[in-house]
Amino acid sequence: MSNILRAFINIVNNYQANVSTLTNGNNRANNMGDGLEEFVKDIFAGTINETNEQNRLAAFSQIYSYSGNKNNPPDLILKNSDAIEIKKIESHSTAIALNSSYPKAKLFPEHFVENNVNI
Repeated sequence: MSNILRAFINIVNNYQANVSTLTNGNNRANNMGDGLEEFVKDIFAGTINETNEQNRLAAFSQIYSYSGNKNNPPDLILKNSDAIEIKKIESHSTAIALNSSYPKAKLFPEHFVENNVNI
């Protein structure tokens, strides 16, 4: 099981790790945050230095109950734990825009059933 404290420990222990630049598709806004999203996934799963993709994916399946998609928040849900929404900002302002659409007041099981999520 993972949590925010273990994620911080992984960041401290791997402070020299770099966020990759990924380009999947032709949506520049989505591409800008993909590398950060993969970095955060690795931080929580403890797979920052994992070079074998099969081992990395196996670790993800042990840690996450949901790995998100481009159209439905959150980005990650830790098994029996927290949901994580990853946002990349480049300004030094204090306000963070969490979403451009109206937030959902509640999450219902059918939101996850549509996306093949085990809850």
